[in-house]
Amino acid sequence: MLSKVLKASILLFCCLPVLTSLAQSAPVLTGLKTEYLENPIGLDSPNPRFTWKMANPERGAKQSAYRIIVSTDSLALLKGEGKLWNTGWTKSDANLAVYSGQLLKPFTKYFWRLDIADFNKNKNDKIAISSFETGMMNAENWQGSWISDTENIKLKPAPYFRYAFAVSKKIKSARAYIAAAGLYELSVNGAKIGNHRMDPMYTRFDRRTLYVTYDVTKAIASGKNAIGVLLGNGWYNHQSTAVWYFDRAPWRNRPAFCLDLRITYEDGTVETIKSGKDWKTALSPIVFNSIYTAEHYDARLEKDGWNTADFDDSKWKEVMYRSAPSKNIVAQALHPIRNVEEIASKSLKKFNDTTYLFDLGRNISGVSKITVKGPAGTVLKLKHAERLYPNGHADLSNIDVHYRPTDNFDPFQTDILTLSGKGEETFMPHFNYKGFQYVEVISSAPVELTKASLVGYFMHSDVPVAGSMNSSEPILNKIYYATNNSYLSNLFGYPTDCPQREKNGWTGDAQIAIETGLYGFDGITVYEKWLADHRDEQQPNGVLPSIIPTDGWGYEWGNGPDWTSTIAIIPWNIYLFYGDKKLLADCYENIKKYVNHIDETYPSGLTTWGLGDWVPVKSTTPVELTSTCYYYADAVILAKAAKVLGKQQDFEKYTALAKKIKDAFNAKYLNKETGIYNKGVQTELSVPLFWGIVPEESKAKVAASLAKRVEADGFHLDVGLLGTKAILNALSENGYVALAYKVAAQKTYPSWGWWMENGATTLYENWPIDAKSDISMNHIMFGEIGAWLYKGIAGIKPDQNKPGFKNVIFEPHFIKDLSFYEAKHTGPYGEITSSWKRNALTISYDVNVPANSTATVILPVENGLKVYLDEKVITSAKLELASGHYTFNWK
Repeated sequence: MLSKVLKASILLFCCLPVLTSLAQSAPVLTGLKTEYLENPIGLDSPNPRFTWKMANPERGAKQSAYRIIVSTDSLALLKGEGKLWNTGWTKSDANLAVYSGQLLKPFTKYFWRLDIADFNKNKNDKIAISSFETGMMNAENWQGSWISDTENIKLKPAPYFRYAFAVSKKIKSARAYIAAAGLYELSVNGAKIGNHRMDPMYTRFDRRTLYVTYDVTKAIASGKNAIGVLLGNGWYNHQSTAVWYFDRAPWRNRPAFCLDLRITYEDGTVETIKSGKDWKTALSPIVFNSIYTAEHYDARLEKDGWNTADFDDSKWKEVMYRSAPSKNIVAQALHPIRNVEEIASKSLKKFNDTTYLFDLGRNISGVSKITVKGPAGTVLKLKHAERLYPNGHADLSNIDVHYRPTDNFDPFQTDILTLSGKGEETFMPHFNYKGFQYVEVISSAPVELTKASLVGYFMHSDVPVAGSMNSSEPILNKIYYATNNSYLSNLFGYPTDCPQREKNGWTGDAQIAIETGLYGFDGITVYEKWLADHRDEQQPNGVLPSIIPTDGWGYEWGNGPDWTSTIAIIPWNIYLFYGDKKLLADCYENIKKYVNHIDETYPSGLTTWGLGDWVPVKSTTPVELTSTCYYYADAVILAKAAKVLGKQQDFEKYTALAKKIKDAFNAKYLNKETGIYNKGVQTELSVPLFWGIVPEESKAKVAASLAKRVEADGFHLDVGLLGTKAILNALSENGYVALAYKVAAQKTYPSWGWWMENGATTLYENWPIDAKSDISMNHIMFGEIGAWLYKGIAGIKPDQNKPGFKNVIFEPHFIKDLSFYEAKHTGPYGEITSSWKRNALTISYDVNVPANSTATVILPVENGLKVYLDEKVITSAKLELASGHYTFNWK
């Protein structure tokens, strides 16, 4: 008789056993994180989340119990002691626990020890300890004052602030806490602190302000010290004028900040150096900065040593007090923006002694850094562009279309550098980023530049990579690369549409790209921050704006279920990918308000509220059709969320609402005889299929109609933004994966491959590359194909009944035109792999199921071939597997 342990490691389907070997070695712990960050400091959460992974390659490796001990004493944890929280040995295979011990105190470092046991009662033999540190925890704990230099919002130069102090005792630790209205760079004793860019992240400033914590222990010297703060405008004091009226934002003011430098000495005493009236201020060499356009820098105005202790600030001015921008000042607990990748110029074209063109060879978001030597007063203009005119000069006409300048002193995406004449000089913007491939440098006097004189920095939220894809078809690999480039180019503490002409948090683009982002990157921290922005922006009646954050623009145009369903779609996808209910719970009432508003406004179940299928190829689809599908999706998600959160009455209420919407929609738009919605164009057929509003008995007919429509369109796309989300999935999920692949791998217009064939390294905003409008060359709105490469071919999918890839669904499709395909995704339990190779007579398929998770494998049928696993014939098309590595062979 099989033991209970062996039975637990063998999962059956239709009485077919898939034998696994028992894990014998001690379990290994990896990936310990607090609030999805490694050893974070400056957290405000009173109940932080702990997550971890069990790394055991043996089949059947599974956690049976865990124990977490929390203490302020790491040595105590080595002994297994901890008074703050000790879960005791808890029988559970969960890898997420929420702290519920003694009340956490501010400014305190906590250590947590994790122990686990597997089903053989083997325990980890290496002690695993991680840490986190609390920040302010409460706004009342701030001691510093909000200070600025002036109330004149029209003043262009960025301000410096400094404060000198002395340290006479031995330091144990020091932390700097800084909140800002605008952007800042912090320095201590002449050195910039940290490698973050563009802190703090953009929020609705008058409703929520973020602060950042830095460990500055090593930066502070014995004796004299100085703190320096450089402030930038960011979105807070938007001086450039564009169609979104950010220059009229209700919060707009001269940038300000609040800082506490908390020093803990070896003798146990604490001293707080804080911002206040005793600070000094002066204008910096940054004579203008706009997050929307560019930065202007006059090196002749540099104040050498301005942030060092011995600097003479006797001629500097006094600061002024300011009120805080909001009462809600909270920790910035997310992956920061960084200069992630340095990119050397691929080529340099010299027009003459004063005009040069640098080509990075790829389109990026970020900044350029130039190193140059020239006479004092020489002015260099660095024009950043995505494309060139026929004569080889930088062409900004496709990305400056929404800019409304009032003069010619702030050219779009053009940094302006005035040289000091003091030898070789280097300039990189502090408070701006752009979207570009080319940089045209125009100098007022001859300068000598080489290809090495300018480099680019790919700049974005530095989220960990969580996925990869590779195949035997180069065009797919290029599409995947370009999709990821566009996704990252549009991640700056919130998801944007493009990094050049807008930088807006368009909700529609983000709901399209959510799965692409989550398959490829560990982005939960950014999305949790952005959904807090949603909650800040939602009106009492439930309405959300089309761009988030906003100054007020977007409540009356561009919003509606097809765009602002982000409030439901993103929390639900976070739940599916991470198995974490928190964001779903945090947004639950907001989703309800949103759905209730639509129900009250459109009682028939059909809604015409929305923007529609933005920039389609040629066909048009009624807004009512697409928006009602999204409304239905919201109602379904709300009902599912209610069930997950134990709200039975709501579950029943919104299940009934979803049925009302579905019935009304199909009564109006579905021809059951022909299986066609409305006129039967691609978007009209694929969107209902993808969002599940098609009656079960009509799915086959609708899918067949879609297949015929795609064939009639020459196996090319005829969709806009909303149809792009649906088209490939609707085909592959309904028996037409070969057709979906044919569309995905197309190399002629209109297709993703057409862009690649024409040199694209990012995704575009419009299908025709010569479009007269809407032709940003770095947009993510057509980026669902990145997710489909995981779902549609590799077949890696989360299981909503066991979310967070606790159970992985593998449903691969062996495309006949591909000889090799591999996709990997690192989920909460570890690396998931789906990889196959085809030769003339056989197919080999490898899957990896992370320890402590399971999998459902749906095997393709290959005519004339039998399936083998561990040299045994598999007769079932669906298998349930324990963790481990498996190789299936068709021969």
